[in-house]
Amino acid sequence: MRKSRIFLYGFLGVIILGFGYIWFGTTSSTGQTNVSNSQVIDEAFKLIKKEAVFSKNEKLLVEGAIRGMADALEDPHSTYLTKEEALAQEASLAEERVGIGVEIMLSAGKFIVVAPIKDSPAFKAGVKPQDEIVRVNGERLEGKKMTELVRLLSGDKGTSVKLTVYRASEDRHVELHMKRDTIAMHTVSSEVYEVDNYSIGLVTISIFGEKTGEEWEKQTKALVERGIDGLLVDVRGNPGGYLFSVSSIIGTLLQNGSTFAYMQDSKGVLEILKTENKDKTYLNKIPVVLLQNGGSASASEVLAGALKDNNRAMIIGETSFGKGTVQETKDLSNGGKLKISTHKWLTPKQEWIHHKGIEADLKVEQDELYMMDLKSYRGEFKVGDFGEEIKYVQQVLGALGYSISRKDGYFDEDTRDALEMYREKNKLTAKEGLDDTLFQSLTKTISDYKVRKENDKQLQMGISYLIHAIKK
Repeated sequence: MRKSRIFLYGFLGVIILGFGYIWFGTTSSTGQTNVSNSQVIDEAFKLIKKEAVFSKNEKLLVEGAIRGMADALEDPHSTYLTKEEALAQEASLAEERVGIGVEIMLSAGKFIVVAPIKDSPAFKAGVKPQDEIVRVNGERLEGKKMTELVRLLSGDKGTSVKLTVYRASEDRHVELHMKRDTIAMHTVSSEVYEVDNYSIGLVTISIFGEKTGEEWEKQTKALVERGIDGLLVDVRGNPGGYLFSVSSIIGTLLQNGSTFAYMQDSKGVLEILKTENKDKTYLNKIPVVLLQNGGSASASEVLAGALKDNNRAMIIGETSFGKGTVQETKDLSNGGKLKISTHKWLTPKQEWIHHKGIEADLKVEQDELYMMDLKSYRGEFKVGDFGEEIKYVQQVLGALGYSISRKDGYFDEDTRDALEMYREKNKLTAKEGLDDTLFQSLTKTISDYKVRKENDKQLQMGISYLIHAIKK
């Protein structure tokens, strides 16, 4: 398998089926156009061309047939991509693009969020894994295709986008506001965290792009030169990417020749994937912790499975997304592409994690305020009013420790009293009720709370574990 064609994603459907079954522009002896070597497909094509009162565009009919076969696979990661969709797919791993930064999967006709890219507009607005996007700027998505959603989400830098999502975990719809921005695809960031006279290297991988392996090597070597005692790798919210990128990273953490995964084709034949690293594994003796959550998918799970099964790292956080398939792309003569799940990937212990995920060795839940969404609500509300904006404020105040008797969106006297106490504590102008100034203050309070590392329970647990391991 060619490295450049192998993807491990938890988003955007991907496919291919036995192509050779359809070709374009064949003409029979009667002068009628055939589109395949299947009699029933040709019969249907000719009947539609001859009898249908609606569109008879051959290009659309053929594309519809390909999409139909892809849908019949019942694989949300398999789909036909038009030329425009194929270009958008390629751009998803480019070094830079403009958008909101969210990875989406089309499943059973629903647009499901796998994960927002860390620090993207979607991430900052509070988009969460498993959210179902139901409207964009008020336009319903029911019956729309992925290409139509991409069009609705696309736009110029600085322009506004309003998403309405259904959050099944809360059984409610949530409205999220954000502005399109440049999504810089520098996929690896790092820093040194000093605690108790120990130096911990913190490395975050946002996605496994084309240059992620190079970025990882450059930054981790710099950390080693600074004399770090432990390494914490954060793939929370990482939706996946290229197989060759994650394999190069694993190669720096495991002994050369270690098994890090298996590939299993449609016939059940297993191929062992082993680390190949010409350089010395410079990270081999450094204790490692991996942070993951429900948005850690596909290639992120390959990394977690490799480290876990080889007893190389402690996995801390939550159970991962659960995507255990690998996709390959094939170019079509019309400029589109077919992507198909051609292989399953298995952990070194030959476990298929599809729809199950990889469990954390140490499960850690974040507190309510840390998990709180950032919302850009506006307006004025007083006692007796009811609405989602009020419900949000009540939830934030409750998470901040104020006495709140209701969190259902009804503005009662307890909510008024809590708001007065909040205004006084944060030195805001005394005023009864809710207004834009208070909404903005609450948003800043949550944002400031999330930024502080001491409030990230998963991160703090990872650091504590590393220090314990270093002291042994």
